Amino acid sequence: MEKKELQQYASLIEDWIPKDASMAIAVDDRYIYYHTGLHDIRLREGQNVRPGSLAERVITDRSKIDVLMDETLYGVPYYGIGYPIVLAGKPAALIVILPANYHVLRNEPFQYLTGKNDDDWIPVAIDEVTYIESLQKKTWFYAEGQQYSTNHTLKDLHLRLPKSFIRIHRSYIVNIQSIQRISRDITSNLLLLLKDGTELPVSQTYMPELRRVLGF
Repeated sequence: MEKKELQQYASLIEDWIPKDASMAIAVDDRYIYYHTGLHDIRLREGQNVRPGSLAERVITDRSKIDVLMDETLYGVPYYGIGYPIVLAGKPAALIVILPANYHVLRNEPFQYLTGKNDDDWIPVAIDEVTYIESLQKKTWFYAEGQQYSTNHTLKDLHLRLPKSFIRIHRSYIVNIQSIQRISRDITSNLLLLLKDGTELPVSQTYMPELRRVLGF
């Protein structure tokens, strides 16, 4: 399989992983793709899949596995999420490699977001945030009619927000409690009207999850 095809496959989940994650794809007994993020366990394309590794377990069990791995195999501890996939008719594994403390962080949702408004940094209770937006390479959140900038990326926030927040678009995360109505636009795509009058589009990618969470 061409590397370009593998990159396209990996890009399908890039919205769901934080910027410090690395990603690997293994087929049979070797790694055929490795993208180095900030947390690098020094895998190499062409390297054999080691016994006891997350990739071996996923390929063997054919199931998704979340696990905290120690430094035994690669000299670096990490938190790994492995997905069973099939490439060219062969069992394979897509592995997302995260910092070892990820499993702790994802269970501790934010209670406040601290944002910059003019020259001041202001902590805002998370329940007051209506939605979060990625715009012009910056991340903004909105609360009580005010706009705040934050140093967090949308990817990072997605991991640390409570369950009342849901990703609806590549550029938007919305607080479900802020939704007033769900309708359709002229192209039959879903459109959210928030209680403050803001309208946000729901992309096709995130529509199934919105329907599942809200049950419609």
